[in-house]
Amino acid sequence: MKLSEKVQAYLDAINRSKLNAFVSINKNAENDAEKIQRKINSGKAGRLAGYVFSIKDNIAVSGMRLTCASKMLENYVSPYDATVVKRIIAEDGLIIGKTNMDEFACGASGETSYFGPTLNPHDEKRVPGGSSAGSAASVAAGLCDVSLGSDTGGSIRCPSSFCGVFGLKPTYGSVSRYGLVDMAMSLDQIGPITKNVSDAALVLSVINGSDKMDNTVVKRQEDYTKFTRKNIKGMKIGVVEEFFDGCDHNVEKAVRDGIEALKGKGAEIVNASVPKTSIAVPTYYLNMFAEFSSAMQKFDGLKYGFRKNGSDLNDTVAESRSALGEEVKRRILLGTYITMKEFRSKWYSTALKAREAIKHEMLAALKKCDLLTGPTMPFTAFKLGEKIKDPIEMYLSDMLTVSANLSGLPAASIPLNVKGLPVGMQLHANAGEEGKILAAAAAYERATK
Repeated sequence: MKLSEKVQAYLDAINRSKLNAFVSINKNAENDAEKIQRKINSGKAGRLAGYVFSIKDNIAVSGMRLTCASKMLENYVSPYDATVVKRIIAEDGLIIGKTNMDEFACGASGETSYFGPTLNPHDEKRVPGGSSAGSAASVAAGLCDVSLGSDTGGSIRCPSSFCGVFGLKPTYGSVSRYGLVDMAMSLDQIGPITKNVSDAALVLSVINGSDKMDNTVVKRQEDYTKFTRKNIKGMKIGVVEEFFDGCDHNVEKAVRDGIEALKGKGAEIVNASVPKTSIAVPTYYLNMFAEFSSAMQKFDGLKYGFRKNGSDLNDTVAESRSALGEEVKRRILLGTYITMKEFRSKWYSTALKAREAIKHEMLAALKKCDLLTGPTMPFTAFKLGEKIKDPIEMYLSDMLTVSANLSGLPAASIPLNVKGLPVGMQLHANAGEEGKILAAAAAYERATK
């Protein structure tokens, strides 16, 4: 099939879809397909030629809207490409559109978007997970080949688990964040969501590596495709029992069966422990609230975005910020509160110390094994409206994913299945060792084909 035919088929499928996975469509997609096809025909195409991408709508694509699924940025058009987008285009990947998400990435269900909730392709009465809701749903529903999402506390892995696709959060500082509308700059990382492990390895090989526009990226570019062919015989995988606390019985069984499949491919399964998992959620949210409230100061209606004029400057800013959703406002207010001089040492400083303690435990566990494993999410996708009115219950959804972000470690969700609904088996590795995750995930794929 020619790329133009493939793109047209995807555009038709997106147009028919009721999932609300896309916010914007690339109006030049068909022309882009023809240009790439000519390069394919001449034998001069890049590594990603033939791949059709969707991009989470907090990542800049020149000439397309960058809304973060918020009324605040509803009509904002990006004047530049994010580094990851530049690298995809340079290798002849085709971008078909921008995907729906929780507003400014504030959510774990895909329900806080100004443009309405994204639906789960496996059951439209259920959430797809968030905040990269549209990214995971678009891949799972066959509306594109690959998507890029962002992960602050599980926002790639959560929807990948709920939608039954492979999602990888790379090591912090291995992929440029230039062009990402940050939620919490010390936690955010861009990564791929794909139908299989080999596609994720290829995309990561393209987007990783140093960037003069982001001085937090310190790693030289690496080719990860070789790892998907590696034997995992003798690889030591630690099963973290704390990750199973409070986990749904059926999810636990599926994950333990997945671990047995890895054992069948030669991995050595050992016990591991990360006791401070119990404080991961409050530690994460206190750190994230503080950074998020700072990041959101620029959205004041004065330079760009939604503006509603008031009687004076303060009133104009207040009226303009009224465009923000309830969850976004909640996080800004909490972040402002815990960083006030009167409360900083009690809340934010304590959270920073707790973050270091969690990182120390994760690294200590990884000194004894190559990977850590457990469920990605403790349950299958919940129903629309089930948790959205209870912020605490929603925050607790992240209990198994946030430790990777707090520690800056790579982690991925491998798709499993429970009674027709997807779940995920999560793998963590040491910083810079995404290759081990990809090798184990590929071995699991081979074991279960």
